[in-house]
Amino acid sequence: MRTIRAYERIVEQVEGAIESGTLTPGQRLPSERDLMAQFSVSRSTVREALRVLQARGFVQSRPGDPNGAEVLPFSPAALHRSMTTLARVDELSLGELVQFRMVLDASANLLAARLRTEEQLAEMDAAIDRMRKAAEVSYDEFSAADVAFHDAVARASRNKLIQISTEVVRSIVVNLIAGKLASSDDRVALMRRSIRHHEEVLDAVRAGDGALAARLSRETMYDYYLDYVPADERPALRALLED
Repeated sequence: MRTIRAYERIVEQVEGAIESGTLTPGQRLPSERDLMAQFSVSRSTVREALRVLQARGFVQSRPGDPNGAEVLPFSPAALHRSMTTLARVDELSLGELVQFRMVLDASANLLAARLRTEEQLAEMDAAIDRMRKAAEVSYDEFSAADVAFHDAVARASRNKLIQISTEVVRSIVVNLIAGKLASSDDRVALMRRSIRHHEEVLDAVRAGDGALAARLSRETMYDYYLDYVPADERPALRALLED
């Protein structure tokens, strides 16, 4: 059995208190001196625990602050770091990440088709218009407009978990294949095809057809990422296209 280090005991208790709601965003931890007395540890041990908690996005700490570290509200950054680490050490494959994005985006589209407002439809429309204008000019501008479209759909789903998870998974997938996309010979054709897919999705969302919007979303993701996913992982993606 692994011996638990002194700083880990502090980390575990603080994380447990935050996760249970005993500590809420904006509240302060005890001062370094009080934590030293409470856990019978040295100042360096307390500071190591605070460093870990801050790295994980739980608190904001400044050495010697007499008010103690401040508990932070939840941020997608912590989830992003964890999933990025998993992807980099090959615990999560590109195929798994793309498959998860297909599930998330399909769910967002289904909900958006049923819950969207006219203002949100206008945001999606404007994003596609930006994609059209950028396709012949700048891939970076096209990508930014693409992100704006998906963000608008995610907001229209009215589900914060979908919004956060979609943002995190999308950025990880894009970062993993950014080099391949940038050097693609048919990048303009790829962008034009993507625009057509987005237009079809928007039509389904506007019509309130959630099932169609979800199916089109899965097909769009499959078509867009297929060439970048290893052949042995493609059947898992195709499984999401089967009704």
